[in-house]
Amino acid sequence: MAYTKPNEAHGPRLAGLGPRGDVELDSMLEMAPYDPTPYYNWSFPDRGRLEIGSASHRDAFCRLLTDTYNPYKPAVIPWPTLSAEELARLAALPFWDTAVAIEGRASLRMQWQADRLDDRVIADALSLNAAEERRHKEVLHNMLTFYRIELGPEPVYLPPRDPEFGFLRTGFGECINSFFAFGLFDMARSSGFFPPALVETFEPVIQEEARHIMFFVNYVAYRRKRLGLLKRLWFDLKCLIAIAEQFASRIGMAIETRRRRGKVKSNFLTAGANSVAKGFSKRTFFQLCLSENDRRMAGYDARLLRPMMMPRIVALMLKFGRA
Repeated sequence: MAYTKPNEAHGPRLAGLGPRGDVELDSMLEMAPYDPTPYYNWSFPDRGRLEIGSASHRDAFCRLLTDTYNPYKPAVIPWPTLSAEELARLAALPFWDTAVAIEGRASLRMQWQADRLDDRVIADALSLNAAEERRHKEVLHNMLTFYRIELGPEPVYLPPRDPEFGFLRTGFGECINSFFAFGLFDMARSSGFFPPALVETFEPVIQEEARHIMFFVNYVAYRRKRLGLLKRLWFDLKCLIAIAEQFASRIGMAIETRRRRGKVKSNFLTAGANSVAKGFSKRTFFQLCLSENDRRMAGYDARLLRPMMMPRIVALMLKFGRA
């Protein structure tokens, strides 16, 4: 089967992402006939060590995104017919508003950061990341529309005064969300909470998040390595604040959910765990998150960094009996 350029036939329209226009992105995403294999299995063609902060390291983590781009188009996804019971389970999940908002905010924050970068290689890869986040939002919106699930008004997103800090907040948030989402998705698949056809439809979206967080942690390491001492300390402080804000936000949501069960729309982690993981112990769930996190990234170049914050925290919890 012949495939044309993804932004003409199979992928999101990438024009209008920023001042770089779509000429560069067109050339960046020019594709041969599409083969799904590199979407899950990819290695940087240059052999040898990838030193953190080097040009080859930058090229590798950027090409991780561009070389494994999956040109599916939200508008033509064939949504499966659901039984009344399956539709009721889907509609009862309380996190759809939050999920759409997360993807919309992430897309804009990534693009705002891309627009300020002088490094065109990173900027173009980050613009693609932003486009994929926007596509996730479109997938969710189209699904909810198809199944006639009500969606509340989307919030207004204002550009941050510091685009890099906004990007760091989003990136570390995705590292947390994706780690648990990998486990929840597999749990929903194996338990039959979602029908197989719907699971298959969302599989590319879940795998894209694995690519995104790998890109993010390598970008952070690359950026940090290239800074002088004082700027590096300032960058480290911004990272710590961004991480602290993300954890504080989730702890606050979890407390509020426990205080007012059934009366608030929770974040998708607490709501997802409560809805999908019934009958599973916390230890089983955390072990599944660890194994799925490893599996999702196992096919990508082993020389690139992996997100380790959540795996290390959860491994310690399991080791010392906190789960």
